[in-house]
Amino acid sequence: MTEHPTSHEGRQPLAARPQERARPRQEAAAAGLPSDLPAQPGGPVAPAAPGPELPAQPTGPTPPAGTDHPSTPAGAEHPDASGGTAHPGSPAGIDHPDTTAGTGRPSPADDTGHPGAPGGTGHPGSPDTTGGTGHPGAPGAVAVAVSPQRPGGGARGGDGVARREGERLRFVGAATRRIARGIDLDEIVLGLCRATVPTFSDEILVYLRDPLPVGDERPVAPFVLRLRRTDRLRLSDLEGEELVLVPDPDPTPAAELCEVRNGGALAEVLRGVRPVFGDSAAAKTALTELLGPEHPLPGGLRAILAPLRGRRRVIGAAVFLRRPERAGFEPNDLLVAAQLATHTALGIDKAVLYGREAYIADELQRTMLPDSLPQPTGVKLASRYLPAAETARVGGDWYDAIPLPGSRVALVVGDVMGHSMTSAAIMGQLRTTAQTLAGLDLPPQEVLHHLDEQAQRLGQDRMATCMYAVYDPVSHRITVANAGHPPPILLHLGGRAEVLRVPPGAPIGVGGVDFEAVELDAPAGATLLLYTDGLVESRLRDVWTGIEQLRERLAATAQLTGPDHSPPLEALCDDVLDMLGPGDRDDDIALLAARFDGIAPSDVAYWFLEPEDAAPGRARRLARRALARWDLEELTDSVELLISEVVTNAVRYAERPVTLRLLRTDVLRCEVGDDSPQLPRQRRARDTDEGGRGLFLVNRLARRWGATRLSGGKVVWFELATRT
Repeated sequence: MTEHPTSHEGRQPLAARPQERARPRQEAAAAGLPSDLPAQPGGPVAPAAPGPELPAQPTGPTPPAGTDHPSTPAGAEHPDASGGTAHPGSPAGIDHPDTTAGTGRPSPADDTGHPGAPGGTGHPGSPDTTGGTGHPGAPGAVAVAVSPQRPGGGARGGDGVARREGERLRFVGAATRRIARGIDLDEIVLGLCRATVPTFSDEILVYLRDPLPVGDERPVAPFVLRLRRTDRLRLSDLEGEELVLVPDPDPTPAAELCEVRNGGALAEVLRGVRPVFGDSAAAKTALTELLGPEHPLPGGLRAILAPLRGRRRVIGAAVFLRRPERAGFEPNDLLVAAQLATHTALGIDKAVLYGREAYIADELQRTMLPDSLPQPTGVKLASRYLPAAETARVGGDWYDAIPLPGSRVALVVGDVMGHSMTSAAIMGQLRTTAQTLAGLDLPPQEVLHHLDEQAQRLGQDRMATCMYAVYDPVSHRITVANAGHPPPILLHLGGRAEVLRVPPGAPIGVGGVDFEAVELDAPAGATLLLYTDGLVESRLRDVWTGIEQLRERLAATAQLTGPDHSPPLEALCDDVLDMLGPGDRDDDIALLAARFDGIAPSDVAYWFLEPEDAAPGRARRLARRALARWDLEELTDSVELLISEVVTNAVRYAERPVTLRLLRTDVLRCEVGDDSPQLPRQRRARDTDEGGRGLFLVNRLARRWGATRLSGGKVVWFELATRT
């Protein structure tokens, strides 16, 4: 429990309060006064006719010296830290600020602030979710404190006090609503500054802890306060015009950083939680420590230092300043400052927690998606991902490009139902499973079948759609299998865009269904677009209308580049996303574009070798002829040595013919395949060993190399850089 700013010792128990509240009415009735006084929204109202003076009722022990409370009128309730009653002399209906609970405030029809939102405010007449309660009575009612007329004052003086209290009440309501509208940290601080300058103060400085604590993090002492924002107004004398307030572009010469030392005056004021006037000895020392000795402070009651306390600890401080030509702060202004500080602190605390959750969501989504796409031979790739909204950054959409043996590449786009952490976690598991299955070089329909089984193992209602395609740049063919996903669109070189006819299939996770694959032509220069339904489906259009609009958009973009040139992939992805209107973002979007360049037949050499001792020598001769045809004689020695080592290892374990393929692109790639599933492993040979050095040579001379297990054997490959 945090100490209440105006708590007193020796309070009456809560059970006794209803009787105390009823007692003045009974005595008033006995004295001839009306028993029921209407509650006015502007504050206490003097009785219509003078009556006998009401006797003062005991309200508990006198507050200790040093508390900034006006004298308690007779018959008025004593301020209470747990009941949320209004303080005498304070704006009627304003709850006393509580550092751990929401505070009551007026509840106009347009007020939407709530304690559950950052900077939210409670409502009178309804319990606050954090423990504070509104003022008793009907919603919007203001408590009336019945008190006799003071000496020297009459009904007119009472009306002036009521008017001032009503204005203060309306200001607090408007200011807290403005603070409550902020979502992030900067909006909340800006709302506090704009609401108080110049209405409440001429200058405000907001200091926050650096760094701000998050959740249950243990505080570190001593901590540092950093000047987050300052708003200041100055008087400008324009010729022929009256004095007006204009923004002051000059920064306030206050200290940027302040280290709060344990046991210091600033630490003691912040620990006390209550706002204090700047004329007290402790406040003067604390303000000098906070703002620095170079910052001039106005004299008298023209400064208020209000600690900003969140749920568990002090997170900053706000300094309200008034100029000498303006009236000083009144005691009731401490309550206003406490209200503003409480709402601001709670809003900042919740904004920090929300920012932490958003950061975790962003990191989770980023790690689930590939950092960068590979650039396999014969194909260029580009991708985009857009979350559904800033408040729902985590989704189940994913994309991937996986290099396969034989210079092929697997293109994957999927969509898990939902926009939560659970959806992102399921998406990550399915993506990992798809990568593992692709490494086994399974057919696309088999990959979807295993993904379906994996989704069922993850639990019930774990459904997703997926499109899995394998592109072969040598044969210029693409094999596609679909699991309930929107069909891909193929943009041809001449500008024609067609929606590919692929079997629809059932979503992953349904179970007990078969998936079909279809093989289609993938001509050089064509672009394949894989996407999720968030791109083509929304509240304003159905999925097939969106697909037709996407096809027309791709065709229009291709016509701008001419019939002989394909549009750039990055620009094409941006142009596709530009088709989305303001109401079209109901779902997150994953987009994967692939430009098929292919490998020309003249750049491919392919042979079969019998598994015999003469196979390495024949492989060297065939490779030498191919390199001479491609004008790559400078690579002859390295290629012959590496091919001899790899083919020798394949012949040792193979039972069927060994395949040898050379591919010339920007690099020279050599692939040797056999029917043995055992993958070679590089090891360090001893001096007495006769073998075991082949892969060591491959590792030293090749630019890259690797081995991939296939369903019917393996492929060992290496690449050499060309100088062309």
